[in-house]
Amino acid sequence: MRLVDWLVLELRRHHVDVVFGVDGANIEDLYDAVHYAPGIQAVVAKHEFSAGTMADGYARAASRMSVVAATSGGGAVNLVPALAESYASRVPVLAIVGQPPRPLEGNGAFQDGSGRAGSMDLQAVFRPISGYCTRVENPEEIAEALGHALAALRDGLPAVLLIPKDVQQARLHTTPQLPEPHVRPGAVPAQLADFAKHLADTPGRVLVVAGPEVARHNARGELSDLLDRLDAFVAVSPDAKDAVDGDDPRLLGVIGVMGHPAIERVLRHGVTCVCIGTTMPVMTRGGVDFATTPVLSIGSATPHIPSRHLQTEDLSSTLAQLAAAVPARSDSLDSETLYAPAHLEPPAHDGDGVRYHDGMHVLDRVIPAEADIFVDAGNTGAAAVHYLGARHRGRYVVALGMGGMGYAFGAGIGCAFARGGRTVVVAGDGAFFMHGMEIHTAIEHRLPVTFVIVNNNAHAMCVTREQLYYGGKYSFNRFTPSHIAAGMAAMFPSLMCRSADTVADFEAAMHAAMAHGGPSVVEVICSTDEIPPFAPFLSSDIAKEKTHDRHDYRSIQALPESLARA
Repeated sequence: MRLVDWLVLELRRHHVDVVFGVDGANIEDLYDAVHYAPGIQAVVAKHEFSAGTMADGYARAASRMSVVAATSGGGAVNLVPALAESYASRVPVLAIVGQPPRPLEGNGAFQDGSGRAGSMDLQAVFRPISGYCTRVENPEEIAEALGHALAALRDGLPAVLLIPKDVQQARLHTTPQLPEPHVRPGAVPAQLADFAKHLADTPGRVLVVAGPEVARHNARGELSDLLDRLDAFVAVSPDAKDAVDGDDPRLLGVIGVMGHPAIERVLRHGVTCVCIGTTMPVMTRGGVDFATTPVLSIGSATPHIPSRHLQTEDLSSTLAQLAAAVPARSDSLDSETLYAPAHLEPPAHDGDGVRYHDGMHVLDRVIPAEADIFVDAGNTGAAAVHYLGARHRGRYVVALGMGGMGYAFGAGIGCAFARGGRTVVVAGDGAFFMHGMEIHTAIEHRLPVTFVIVNNNAHAMCVTREQLYYGGKYSFNRFTPSHIAAGMAAMFPSLMCRSADTVADFEAAMHAAMAHGGPSVVEVICSTDEIPPFAPFLSSDIAKEKTHDRHDYRSIQALPESLARA
């Protein structure tokens, strides 16, 4: 048995059924082993970044580890932004990265990443964005290396194994034995009891802020039970919209810079805030004043605001124990908070195309209850997080760890492999131009993924910033108009493609896409100049006035006369 054969069988034993990646000379032996192993398949992406986001999306959707494989050199380096997102968001992705044969390392090997003889040191590249990274120098080291990697994955961090080609091909004379896995510790009983007493003695209403760790630890049911016990209001962080049922009457909405005004109003009424599974980063706490609010927190990491913290690596069991330990509360509803404005109020816009709130309300009406939603960055992401709710039985993911554009294309595909149902990707045209060709992978595998491309012919959030913060005298971020749906239809004749520039046409296109069994693209035309529901933008004096389309500035700056004549 080769080392790669044993490695693939161990991955399968740990419930891995898909390896995402891009093939190459120094990783092809792993693909060969996958071909001959039962119950596991390899999916070839168009780019290693998207392969990494496929693994990230799969892990988030399935709440278990996933695997990405890449070859040496540029293939390995292309994984970096995807693994950085997984690291920042604590997503358990195992990256298996092939390396040149050992005799060639430091001796002019093609794509040498050993750090020898002036070559790039890939270990130094991957260590800061992983919970564990090692080079497997000898076949006998594979069990120990994989054991450490699995431990990091159980802690919710990515891990990286750099394996030279000749080590992958080495014959194993004995079957390696993995070390016994450690169990994720819950809260210390004495600390939990003390925390429960403190929570029980807290006067007034409780506001729970639920974060992404709730979904990662499969703790939604336990969170709901605790909310019942505390008779608490609940808000969700922007990256945890699926932590709470969107129809729950206790839900006030999203907290933070893309959030809903009701939450700030509730905080002014003397509640105690309990942060669960969130570190309260800037996107979550931005625009919210906790100065006079008592804050408690529960999770694997202390938040970025002062709090009384209960440490746990097993949120599900800790919330269940806490619900059993605190007495039931019943507080009368504060009717004043119930009439808070439902949404932020960006300035009216009279430009072409579909308004953000109208488009997102179409999606809210049409996307079915069991669908999963993956949202990309920028104005599109802000609008979706603010207006588009999570489905009752679906996942809702927005990657705010690194916030990289184009993440949702690969991640949505990974989710479709994990859950097998309808997935909807919502992304802007800028994100599409970065990684939208990954739609090809959805076509190859006939996945039920609908890609909604919000085409405002710009990096629109950057255009908004140019106008609000730099006087709007120029723009580097407007694009020449494109016809994305028409282009994709010409490129992929089997792909269902629709384009819409009215609400009625968009709704009809979405109904058709939801009824279609395979992948589809729905392009909705929006305005470059509409300001999204993003709190930092709305404090500007410019944002208090009605906005209009501007067609006088383009991202392509004036060319030198010599080039203009060429």
